[in-house]
Amino acid sequence: MILFVSLVLWMCAYGQEPASKVVSDRYAVYWNRTNPRFYRGDYHIDVCINDYLDVFCPHYLDYVPEERMERYVLYMVNYDGYSSCDHTAKGFKRWECNRPHSPNGPLKFSEKFQLFTPFSLGFEFRSGREYYYISSTVADNGRRSCLRLKVFVRPATDNCVKTVSVHDRVFDVNERVDNSLEPRDDTSHESAEPSRGDVNSVGRVQTTGLLVTSTLVLCAAILSL
Repeated sequence: MILFVSLVLWMCAYGQEPASKVVSDRYAVYWNRTNPRFYRGDYHIDVCINDYLDVFCPHYLDYVPEERMERYVLYMVNYDGYSSCDHTAKGFKRWECNRPHSPNGPLKFSEKFQLFTPFSLGFEFRSGREYYYISSTVADNGRRSCLRLKVFVRPATDNCVKTVSVHDRVFDVNERVDNSLEPRDDTSHESAEPSRGDVNSVGRVQTTGLLVTSTLVLCAAILSL
C-alpha cells in the first residue's frame, strides 16, 4: 500500500518536473522617443518561444507639464505596416500608454511568445518568423513621429533550449540587436492578426494527465478501505 501511494506521488512530481525547469528570458523595451535605440528605426531583438517582451510606457513626475508627456497607442502590424509605419492597412491595437503620471510607476505590458494561447484574442507565435510593433503620433509641428520594433522568434534549434533554472533571466537588449531593416531571406513574415486557433490539443494533454492521476488516487482510496 505504501509502495502504491509512493508511486502516485512520484508520478505527480514527475509530471511537473519539465515545466519547473523552463527558463524564460525577458527583454525590456522603454517605449519613448528619448530611447536611442529607436533613433535609426531599426530596433531589433531576437527571442525564443516562451520568452517575454516587457514594454514600459513613458512615466513622469507631477511637475512635468501635461503637453510634454508622451502617450502612445501600440499596434502589431505586418511587414508593410512596419515599413510605412501605418497600422490602418493590416494591424491591430495591442496596448495603450495613456497614463504617463500613474502613481504606481510606469505602465508595463508583457508579451509572451508562446505557441498556444488560451485566450480568444491572444496571439500565437511561430519559430523562424518576424513580428512587428509600431506606434505613431503627430507632433505639434505636423511631423509624424514613428517608433517601431522588430522581433524575430528564433528556431528552437538556435540555442533556445534553456533548462538551467526556474528563474527568468533578464537580458540587456542592446546585446542582441541586429541592425537590419530588410527582411531576412529565409524568414516568414507573420500576418498581424489575433489568433483564434484551436487549443484543444493542449487541453487534451492536460485532461489526460488529470484523469490518470485521479484514477490512481481513487484506486488508492478504495484499497485503503
